[in-house]
Amino acid sequence: MLVDDFDFHLPEDRIALRPVSPRDSARLLTVRGKDVGALNDLHFTDLPGQLRPGDVLVVNDTRVIPAQLFAKVGEAAIGVTLHKRETGNRWWSFVKNARRLKPGTRVDFSQGGSAVLIGEVIEKADEGGVLWQFETAGQPLESALHSVGEMPLPPYIARRRGIDAQDFSDYQTLHAAKDGAVAAPTAGLHFTPRLWSALHAAGISRETVTLHVGAGTFLPVKADRVEDHQMHAEWGSIDDQTALRLNAARATGGRIIAVGTTSLRLLESAADKGGAIRAFSGDTSIFITPGYRWKAIDGLITNFHLPRSTLFMLVSALMGLDVMRKAYAHAIEKEYRFYSYGDGSLLLP
Repeated sequence: MLVDDFDFHLPEDRIALRPVSPRDSARLLTVRGKDVGALNDLHFTDLPGQLRPGDVLVVNDTRVIPAQLFAKVGEAAIGVTLHKRETGNRWWSFVKNARRLKPGTRVDFSQGGSAVLIGEVIEKADEGGVLWQFETAGQPLESALHSVGEMPLPPYIARRRGIDAQDFSDYQTLHAAKDGAVAAPTAGLHFTPRLWSALHAAGISRETVTLHVGAGTFLPVKADRVEDHQMHAEWGSIDDQTALRLNAARATGGRIIAVGTTSLRLLESAADKGGAIRAFSGDTSIFITPGYRWKAIDGLITNFHLPRSTLFMLVSALMGLDVMRKAYAHAIEKEYRFYSYGDGSLLLP
């Protein structure tokens, strides 16, 4: 299958630069029926009426860290985006101007602030990949990052406006609890206490998993053929009790609805061949494309994704490529807002 099959024209003004307020006033396009694609234009406040009592929404509780760092090596500026913790204070990153670095190079990211953050290059990989060991003078690494780092907004937003203090709250979900992501699980941005109250009143429950989203989610697909693309690994976990409750809900007729592609990818990674969800802790690099045999989920809430992206491939696997082409053409015509700060969709095959 060709990556070109997943291309479409997205006008640049459809990419949202800020979220709407309140968050649950974002628009919601429902898409029902795999290879059918019945469409309905709603808002997130309408979500409780689109689900059934006994359904379970699965959210990702990862919290975005300020994972973008800047420094100078000699006279050259470098930009570092952390994307996956290897262990402790050791992180893999993507680096702009990585040719300036070699194993043993030490870089001061402190920028004259109160926090100390010094990185030593441990290893270099392809495409600007660099493994760092960080020193923080006894501070937790997360504290140092909060002092000197910037929020890692997606490139399609960051290059059109500056990152500011508002993004530190806008780019976190209500469910954010565990530091480690370098991109938000953006479907969760639409949820508010008011919306959860309405969902619970409608008999819809919530379960929580953790997947620390990596910067690889922003990387373009450079291969010509889908099967030649390599996904970057991300760390996730589902505990025993959560797995048991999800399986019990499904056994009694409830549907498992993933809130976001991150929750979905973790659930599918944790499911056995029979569809039972198992406890999980570790890396996943699952790549879901048309032809994938679904095991764990019955639906998905997700934002609108970019052309040629692995996430548009994923939603096409769930609903059918023709259905998603139709849904996205409709969304563009009706002026839905795309990408991380944009509107969302409810996909029910």
